[in-house]
Amino acid sequence: MNIGIIGCGNISDTYFDSQSIFKNIKITACADIIQDLSDKKALEYNVKSFTVDDLLKNEDIDIVLNLTIPSAHKEIIIKSLENDKHCFSEKPLAISFKEGLEIKKISKEKKLAIGCAPDTFLGAAGQKARSIIENQDIGKIVLGTFNIMSHGMEDWHPNPDFFFKPGAGPIFDIGVYYITQLVNLLGPVRQINSLSKTVQNERIITSQPRYGEKIFVETPTTLMGVLEFYNDAKVQFFCSWDVWNHSHSNMELYGMDGSMIIPDPNFFSGDIMLAKKNSSWNKINNDKMLLGIPNKTDNNGDKIANYRGIGLSEMIESINDNRFSRCNLDLSLHVLEVMEGILFAAETQKNYLTQSNCNQPKALSEEEITKLMK
Repeated sequence: MNIGIIGCGNISDTYFDSQSIFKNIKITACADIIQDLSDKKALEYNVKSFTVDDLLKNEDIDIVLNLTIPSAHKEIIIKSLENDKHCFSEKPLAISFKEGLEIKKISKEKKLAIGCAPDTFLGAAGQKARSIIENQDIGKIVLGTFNIMSHGMEDWHPNPDFFFKPGAGPIFDIGVYYITQLVNLLGPVRQINSLSKTVQNERIITSQPRYGEKIFVETPTTLMGVLEFYNDAKVQFFCSWDVWNHSHSNMELYGMDGSMIIPDPNFFSGDIMLAKKNSSWNKINNDKMLLGIPNKTDNNGDKIANYRGIGLSEMIESINDNRFSRCNLDLSLHVLEVMEGILFAAETQKNYLTQSNCNQPKALSEEEITKLMK
């Protein structure tokens, strides 16, 4: 299947590079509202450059890879469907649950596949944690916590404005990885309680090239609360871009027979810490699993596992097999509703009961991964 990228920002390089990892990812075209960006990417990766409309209409493109900003996700996904194309989108699916429902309606009518990032839960850490839970190594999961804490993006990102607009903030931008991981591990969310705070109404950019410019904050920058899952587990969360330093783990789950610390779900690997009852912590390494083997170098010069594109590759395989993909529309729609529900519960000071549901994604075996990789 031929893939056309819409949105030629930094993340597009990751997907172009994924062609060297996965057999079935074949990018043949790209487009951007800034034509010069598209032309440069096309030259760099030896693909065709189009306008956005021309790429959507091109009959040689089977799948649109939507890498636009969140506020444009719905428009591009729906236009892809209207032009008889499958679509895989960067997260989030849309900026509201209502938009997500519109996407689902048209997707069902057109009988076309929609996939959505994040796909990091398919990585070694997420799948190893899943096997620990399914093997009952720490018993039934009853409680948990996750924490996202930093001081925002204005001191390092060249254009940080969109991080503080609706459809972003700590929940939509980063929380999506954590909530998706939790649905992978525990299944869907039933109920939400939360509180919010916006510490600063304006942020000052201290990165280049826009040093000194002000950003108006349009979404809460701190949210805290509890997610209650259909399996009766309750998970506390604290998500903030108003914290300079902290010592909390990214994610912890507590079972009837032990506890588990899970690494940052924004990444594909990382050590899991496991402590069975009346025992000390043991390190569970996963860097020998296929999606845990270090294959990239980060900005600090450290080797990391980065297999973004596995979700797209697995979706292509699912289309060929006539089945649902792991990063499917129902999963991303449910996660979208949970994120919106967190904001709604905080704003109204009322519990939010989810309307959507999804199946817990099927675990991804090493054998299945082998079939997808070069």
